[in-house]
Amino acid sequence: MRVMAGISGRLLVLTVVVVMLVEVSIFVPSVARFRMDYLQERIVRAEIAAMTVMAAPDGHVARDLQTRLLRNSGTLNVAVREAGVRILALPGEPIESMAMTFDLRDATALDLIRDAIDCLFGEKEGTVIRVIGETGNGVFSQVEITLYAQPLRAAMMDYGIRILQLSLIISLITAACVFLVVRRFVVAPLLGVIGSMQAFQANPEDPARVITPASRLGEVAEAERALAAMQRDVHMALRARARLASLGEAVAKVSHDLRNILASVQLMADRLEMSNDPLVARVLPKLIGSLDRAIALCQTTLDFGRPEERAPELRRIELAPLIDEVAEAAGVTASDGTVRLVASIPPDAVVKADPKHLYRVLLNLMRNAGEAIRASGLPGEIALSLHPGEGTSILRLRDTGPGMPRKARENLFRAFHGGARQGGTGLGLAIAAELARAGGGRLELVETGETGTCFEIHLPD
Repeated sequence: MRVMAGISGRLLVLTVVVVMLVEVSIFVPSVARFRMDYLQERIVRAEIAAMTVMAAPDGHVARDLQTRLLRNSGTLNVAVREAGVRILALPGEPIESMAMTFDLRDATALDLIRDAIDCLFGEKEGTVIRVIGETGNGVFSQVEITLYAQPLRAAMMDYGIRILQLSLIISLITAACVFLVVRRFVVAPLLGVIGSMQAFQANPEDPARVITPASRLGEVAEAERALAAMQRDVHMALRARARLASLGEAVAKVSHDLRNILASVQLMADRLEMSNDPLVARVLPKLIGSLDRAIALCQTTLDFGRPEERAPELRRIELAPLIDEVAEAAGVTASDGTVRLVASIPPDAVVKADPKHLYRVLLNLMRNAGEAIRASGLPGEIALSLHPGEGTSILRLRDTGPGMPRKARENLFRAFHGGARQGGTGLGLAIAAELARAGGGRLELVETGETGTCFEIHLPD
């Protein structure tokens, strides 16, 4: 009902206003035309009266007849011009002064409008005006009359009031028709669309709540089709999300149990280190490495499957000690010399971040870089540096590994779409990007290629 009251009500008022404005725009010309016809009628009557007098014997009639002729023509006196001579055909009462003279023979439209306005708002009681005109009958070349302006003004006012009343009636009828048409063909379909949206909002998983386009009005039908398409997309997305949520819950449970099983296997594998069997010594490192990766995969899956990440607690933290801690956890300070960490971080460098979130972001990046360098079989290094940005602090991490494969670049930061290494899932980078965004920053891949890969962590200042 709010839409109906809004659109229909405004159209109702607007239609009345527009029609009234149009009527007012023709009101003054209409009144001017009425005044012209009023005076022209008096000219014709005066000519007939003058012809009656001049047709009498010797051109003389009784005084009583003259009075009745003047009253019938609505004039005070009548003069005509015949053969270039002005003749006072019907003399009436003496006139002391005349306020204005109007010549209807060569008056323009603007003259008539201006004279009508003057008559409506300028004439006073008892004002006498003179009017000159012709009838076109060819009897007299000119007819001149004098009359009171007040009756003319009263007739014009009455005519104007009737015009305004008629305009108001036309406006109301037109507005009512517009109101009914808009309510039937525009507002009713819009109310249907709104009702469908509200019903769908109450239960978007119910396919019966999707609107069925039924309107034949072009714009409304297009809106219904777009709404139906959107509702179907939302319904399918919700169904897919529900299935993914169920699948994620199952995967989380499996990962949790699998992590516990692998941890038990890892404990048993650690005991094999005491064996002197050459075969065991040769196979055991690969077995332990595989177990470590499997446990890490289970842990990252559990981390990614959390319903929601805790809100970041931003504060100023010292960067150098955090990097040392992350490097040790990522294993890039190993004594085998395969991976070397070069941190160009001032000892007093401070950044604004959540320490736990930043720790996890750096751990994922360093671990990926270290594994990429080790997989190449060549020694390499990971370089860390801090740079100022526009309202941010930029922590840049560059490695000398073989670069990221094409699949990893195409699906960067997308979970379960392939990682940067063989058998990876992409969870690490997806989690790192999400944590960076949660803290008001972002994680970007700057470049990757045969000479290495460079990531930037933008932290808010």
